[in-house]
Amino acid sequence: MAIENIIRFLSELNVNNNREWFAENKAWYDQVRIEFEKLSKDLIAAISTFDEDIKHVDVKDCVFRIYRDTRFSHDKTPYKTHFGVFIASAGGRKSQRGGYYLHLDPAGCFVAAGVWCPQPDLLKALRQSVYDNIDELNEIRNSTSFSQYFNSFYEEDKLKTVPRGFPKDFPDAEMLKLKHYMVEYKLDDKLISSPDFVQKLTEIVKCAYPLNRFLNYTVDETNS
Repeated sequence: MAIENIIRFLSELNVNNNREWFAENKAWYDQVRIEFEKLSKDLIAAISTFDEDIKHVDVKDCVFRIYRDTRFSHDKTPYKTHFGVFIASAGGRKSQRGGYYLHLDPAGCFVAAGVWCPQPDLLKALRQSVYDNIDELNEIRNSTSFSQYFNSFYEEDKLKTVPRGFPKDFPDAEMLKLKHYMVEYKLDDKLISSPDFVQKLTEIVKCAYPLNRFLNYTVDETNS
């Protein structure tokens, strides 16, 4: 199965993260890259059935390169040991819009949705939108479909205090402290090995579509 082959390749790469091994196994890499692009293309087609913004997204704009930029990193290993694709309109992996991310990694696979690491002006606008429209956001967060997969937002880089300009006694102050408006769901082995992987994955991210729609209203308004 394609996903098992991808995970097996990444496991070997994790142990042999050097240019010599990669060169010797270039044919294997080319095979799994094509498999991952095919998987990503199928996922784009499936997502576009409920999110029309995704209809004309090109897979090559969405898949991340496996080659690491080591110029400013203490970790000088040349290759990433995971495959990732961010499916979003207006730029794919470089888009500022909310989208859908798939991460395949021997250490743990997951799917995510939302906006990751927005620019300062966009982050400020998103926080304002959360504050102004908290009832709408809470309706999304507390819905049965959303909460069956997504129970909390990604909290890395979260502020310790409420950002300046917002009341400290705001009932949902924790939502204003976020640096990323993104949710994620870990994929277990049973799901990963399922012959209906794309269909099952689509059912999961479809539940996050209302969040992306909520976020993208502000993203588009800010970038217009």
